[in-house]
Amino acid sequence: MIKRVAIVGIGTTGFRPITPDVSYRELIFEAARKAYTDAGIEPSEIGGFITAAEDFLEGYSICDEYCPDQIGAVLKPTQTIPGDFIQALATGYMMIMTGAFKTVAIEAHSKASNVKNIDELMGFAFDPVYNRPLRETPHAIAGLEMTRYMFETCTSAEQCARVVVKNKGNAMRNPYAAFGADIAEKDVLNSDPISLPLHRLDIAPHADGAVVAVLADGETALALSETPIWIEGLGWCTDTPTLEMRDWGEAAYARLAAEMAYKMAGIANPAGMIDFAEINDEYSFKELQHMEALKLCRPGEAGHLLESGATSYAGDIPINVSGGALGVGHLFEASGAHKILELVEQLRGEAGARQIPDVNIGLAQVWRGVPTATGAVAILSNM
Repeated sequence: MIKRVAIVGIGTTGFRPITPDVSYRELIFEAARKAYTDAGIEPSEIGGFITAAEDFLEGYSICDEYCPDQIGAVLKPTQTIPGDFIQALATGYMMIMTGAFKTVAIEAHSKASNVKNIDELMGFAFDPVYNRPLRETPHAIAGLEMTRYMFETCTSAEQCARVVVKNKGNAMRNPYAAFGADIAEKDVLNSDPISLPLHRLDIAPHADGAVVAVLADGETALALSETPIWIEGLGWCTDTPTLEMRDWGEAAYARLAAEMAYKMAGIANPAGMIDFAEINDEYSFKELQHMEALKLCRPGEAGHLLESGATSYAGDIPINVSGGALGVGHLFEASGAHKILELVEQLRGEAGARQIPDVNIGLAQVWRGVPTATGAVAILSNM
């Protein structure tokens, strides 16, 4: 019986604002080749392949049919998860747990620079009867949600701005990051207003890149890798799809997904057991809201923890030492892939200048963005 599943190889292209020199297929191939080299395995030895992609973002139907060549999946079992990489990771985990597969490769990529009308594209996710005719952008909805969150938790705009300062500063130590910068709170607060209290620098800019990971069952993982990174917990949840029916102050999807992952991992006290976390910060306030939903602190405490330095690189519970989406870039369905990459490198002790000392358990959390209420959580360990 399969009892454990581990990540035994991972590869990435790194992330850039634009990639006019390569196609998305070349990005995928580069990440795949690095992942297979890292795992010490050839694609012919992999049992199944998963792509995390959304046809609408790619610009054509059945986009997964354009991926097998690049990841070595020709004539092999393949499937697409129209969601984030962590949702695909859960699928790969379950495939291996059936005993039918010893190894599975998972791919996710972003070529956002190919899309000229991202706001209009995202607008198609709104309810076509009640919301889409209003012609509001996703940022307008995020601004309303930010207002509600700040009101309910007494979080200040300055605390949200400090999230941006922290994460862009962290990104300067990350060679994969596209948007590292040394800025101050006033730079965030004085940037162009988008949908107040949301400013331009509160929003994660888009980036291009790809990540491929190789999973293996416990026996195979120990044979392939000296440092397998074990998947301890997984959870996912979708709250109501309608804007009118949800609680705008709380990220219920993150709370419920985390509860599922914690139960699987046997974690009763997340704040005491999670050594570090990579969580969604597509908007600055989301990092704070998600910290509370993940029970890393109580409601209303996230902003104060941030100000105390507890979530900094050298703090008690470092959050987004990679730079998060604000520093690395917003990667659509590859957002979770970047977070899993960071967890793997940290838990292996391979994170270089941003390495956190003595870490054993890390958490990755994603949100699929406005107007969805879908999220996923993964807990990894090196023990």
